[in-house]
Amino acid sequence: MAKCALTGKKTTFGHSRSFSFKLTNRAWKPNLQRRRMMIDGRMQTVMVSTKALRTMVKTKGK
Repeated sequence: MAKCALTGKKTTFGHSRSFSFKLTNRAWKPNLQRRRMMIDGRMQTVMVSTKALRTMVKTKGK
């Protein structure tokens, strides 16, 4: 199962509810992207959620 390297966000499971109230299984997957980042002085390819990427961009200037 894919997981965000920074936040630990991963697939969550639940049920879809139809109009007749019938339950069917479904999954909510995070929007993960492959990005190359400097970790411990080395470039590594990691899976990062888009929300984590946005936060990194926002806090980079501070």
